[in-house]
Amino acid sequence: MAGEILDNKGRGEAGRDWPSIHPEGRRFGLIALAASLFFLLLLDWEIIGWPLLMLSAGLFACFRDPERVVPQSDAVIIAPADGIVAQIAEVEPPLELQIDDGSGVPGLSAGIVTRISILMGPFDVYINRTPVGGTVRRVVYIPGRFISAELDNAGEVNERQHILVERSDGLRVGFTQIAGQLARWIEPFVKPGDILAKGQRVGLIRFGSRVDVYLPAGTDPRVMIGQSVIAGETVLAEIGQRGLIEGISQ
Repeated sequence: MAGEILDNKGRGEAGRDWPSIHPEGRRFGLIALAASLFFLLLLDWEIIGWPLLMLSAGLFACFRDPERVVPQSDAVIIAPADGIVAQIAEVEPPLELQIDDGSGVPGLSAGIVTRISILMGPFDVYINRTPVGGTVRRVVYIPGRFISAELDNAGEVNERQHILVERSDGLRVGFTQIAGQLARWIEPFVKPGDILAKGQRVGLIRFGSRVDVYLPAGTDPRVMIGQSVIAGETVLAEIGQRGLIEGISQ
């Protein structure tokens, strides 16, 4: 049940429910379903009708919006997107998250930090969630190109949206939704001034793409390249914790 308290001491109750469908998915799915029924029932054009029917089922599946069990520890930063960890790099945060935007609220500090890039596939959940709880300080949309999100410079040239969240203790975490070759719509659910709980839904990228998270200085990832992550559940890092983690692909 949504909102139920769960922990690792046996509190809570597990269950399987069909995930809800985001309204965007219902709209696209119903259009494809109506078209498929038109070709199947009225024109008897199965060569078009059946693919459209399968397309409608795929759209309903892709826009699913499952509930997630969000770790509530103040020490952790959680994944904002479903997908795989495609890159871990030492970079400067985007200027849009650093510079004075005239609001009187400071952005991220200049200097090298760790960026974790999560690559969303076309069949991953499209809903993105905030990696920390706090107040939304910036939502900056930038139009751009649509090259492959796997390329390192996609975060500099593609359509993207930066979001900056400030916790109650003043810690600021920035993350960026980046469109790819197929994902040409980034839709925000939040605006500056909104107060978010950790793991709350903040937007979606239609048809998959990439989300970059900029860890606070002095914080190392707790995930590895190639690892699958789940939005709202997977712990990306523990604030202030350092140390190399190694794994073996098998």
